[in-house]
Amino acid sequence: MHTYTEKIQNLAKDVLKQGKAEMVIGFKQGTIPMAANPFVAKNENDADNLIWSSTCGLNLANYLPGIKKCEGKIGIIAKGCDSRNIVTHIVENKIDREKLYIIGLPCTGMVDKKQIALLFDDEITQFSEEGNTLIVKSETKEEKINKQEYLRSNCKTCTHRNPVIYDELVSDLVEEQIIEDQFADVKKIEAMSSEEKWDFFDKLTEDCIRCYACRNACPLCYCPTCFVDESGPQWVGKGQNTDDIKTFHYLRAYHCAGRCTDCGACEEACPMDIKVRNFTRKLNKDSLELFNWEAGLDISQRPPLDTYQPDDPDDFIM
Repeated sequence: MHTYTEKIQNLAKDVLKQGKAEMVIGFKQGTIPMAANPFVAKNENDADNLIWSSTCGLNLANYLPGIKKCEGKIGIIAKGCDSRNIVTHIVENKIDREKLYIIGLPCTGMVDKKQIALLFDDEITQFSEEGNTLIVKSETKEEKINKQEYLRSNCKTCTHRNPVIYDELVSDLVEEQIIEDQFADVKKIEAMSSEEKWDFFDKLTEDCIRCYACRNACPLCYCPTCFVDESGPQWVGKGQNTDDIKTFHYLRAYHCAGRCTDCGACEEACPMDIKVRNFTRKLNKDSLELFNWEAGLDISQRPPLDTYQPDDPDDFIM
C-alpha cells in the first residue's frame, strides 16, 4: 500500500466528519492491477475505499465544473497538476474557491503503465510499491523496477510537483525538479523543415479513432457543446477524414493555449497511445517565452490570451 493511502483515508474521514466538505473526490482501486478509478466518498465508510498510488494519473479537477451546483463544499485530492487546473477553474469562474476544500498531495510522478506492460508477455496480476521500487507480477514472472525509470513523459519534465493551492497537505512538500531543458522535445520539432513537420503530425494522428477520450479526460474541455459536436454550423465532419481528424486535434490544442498544465491526462486516456501532448507542448513553450506565463499558478492572474498589455509581443503583425 502506498504510504499516502492511509493518510488520505484519515484526512477524508476527518473532513467529512467535521463537515468541512460534503464529499471528497479521490481514487479507488480499479478492478485490475495498475488501474485507479475516480471515486467520490460521501461518508466515513466510503473514505475507506480511497487509495493513492503512482497509477492515479487522471486529473481529478476534470470533475469540478460538473458539480458546481453542489450546495456544500467539495473536497478534492489534488496533486501538483490537479491543483493548477483547480486554479484555472477558479480564474475562469467555473467554480468558487469558497466551494472547495483542497487536500494537497505532493507528488513524485505517475508511472507509464503502457511501458511497464511491455515488460511482460502475459497479463499483469499484481502491482505494488515500496518507496521508489515498483513490484509488478504476472503469472510467469516478477519484476522489481525503479519508478523513476518508468515515469510518464510529462512527469519527467514537471517542475510543479507540489500543489500550488490547498487547505491542508497529505505530507511535507517534496523537492521540485530542476530541468536543464524543459522543452528539448519541442525544439526537435521546431528544428524540422516544413515538410518534416507536416509528416510528423500526419503520422502522429494516423491512428486516431475519434473517440474523444483525450477531450473527455482534459479538465480544460468543459464547453457545453464542443466544436466537433456543433451542427449549426458544422465545423468538423463526423467521419474518419484525415483533415477532420487533424482539425479536431489542432483546434483543441489551441483552445488549451495558455491554459494547459501538461498534466498528461489526454495521453493517459488515449486507447491508441497517441502522444497528444505534442500538440500542446509548443504552445506551453511559447506562453513561457513570450509572456513568462505558466498556467494555474496564481488565482489572481488571468492567462495571457485573456488579457492585453501594451508591451505584448507584436512581431507577427505585418
